[in-house]
Amino acid sequence: MDSERSGVFNELKNYDKQHIQLNKLFAEDPKRFEKYSIVLDTPENGCLMLDYSKNLVNDEVLGLLFKLARVCGVEEMRNKMFNGEKINFTEDRAVLHIALRNKGKPILVDGKDVMPDVNRVLEKMKQFTDDLITGKWVGFTGKKITDVVNIGIGGSDLGPLMVTESLKYYQKGPNVHFVSNIDGTHLAVVLKKLNPETTLFIIASKTFTTQETITNATSARDWLLQAAKNDMSAVAKHFLALSTNTQKVKEFGIAESSMFEFWDWVGGRYSLWSAIGLSISCHIGYEAFRALLDGAHFADQHFLNTPLEKNIPVILALLGIWYINGYGAETHAMLPYDQYMHRFAAYFQQGDMESNGKYVTRAGNKVNY
Repeated sequence: MDSERSGVFNELKNYDKQHIQLNKLFAEDPKRFEKYSIVLDTPENGCLMLDYSKNLVNDEVLGLLFKLARVCGVEEMRNKMFNGEKINFTEDRAVLHIALRNKGKPILVDGKDVMPDVNRVLEKMKQFTDDLITGKWVGFTGKKITDVVNIGIGGSDLGPLMVTESLKYYQKGPNVHFVSNIDGTHLAVVLKKLNPETTLFIIASKTFTTQETITNATSARDWLLQAAKNDMSAVAKHFLALSTNTQKVKEFGIAESSMFEFWDWVGGRYSLWSAIGLSISCHIGYEAFRALLDGAHFADQHFLNTPLEKNIPVILALLGIWYINGYGAETHAMLPYDQYMHRFAAYFQQGDMESNGKYVTRAGNKVNY
């Protein structure tokens, strides 16, 4: 940290917290809830509300937190991200999951607009989803696909699993299942209740060499071929690839036309918005998947254009910094009350820990905060 950053940070860390007592804060300010809550109207589906009035903060603490955000360059880094600059300096990459749900505006990486490629893949996802749901895409015996099995690991599993569970009420297409564990039991339990004639596999591996994923994919292919009497042409009707390794995909038996690409500027923990979300689209229909993207774009625009003091993701992030460094609180409870959201905590845990669990600063120094 430079002197200005460390000065603000030390003010926060050494702040006298004994007077921050919730019952006292509410008694002293009857309008605390109105002051420390934000209602955000969405274009179509009502409003979102953030109530942070029950947090151990006051005006002085919040002022220091917003000051810390500014001296640390949060606004500048945010703008660089949206402009396609390579803020992932360790891998020299842009961080552009926001492009996956962007609407209209060109986004340049190395002088090239990435949006035509994004929209091309989305259109391909739409076409396949429609073909699958209407029964135009059929299995090797001509039967309609009734079940889709997503085989992936990490973000290629946690994100789509969370969303399909959360939105299962809107199911329009086949049932979906997820396999991630290299332990064969995981795949065996899923396949036990499925019919190879009506099952489609989505193999999510950018390099198509991920050990856990390819091991499960190979076992799934063996299961299909047993039913298809080793007719390799059946593989192309029952397997898709979310990958960029054309050679490996074709060697596996998947048609190149059944490959859906994504890019190195898509981090795994944000990949559900990309072709990795194909299982979501198959389950709830492309129109609903597009609505999911539109909702994310709305949130992106709020983050990009709203002053820090009213910026929901910024406030939540700053509260995390305050609790970790001010109170030494290292545990964060996330409690989805809606049963549909029961996988959200596991999904968010990956995003939070991979994003914030760093031990080296951008300057190359060991983190001491």
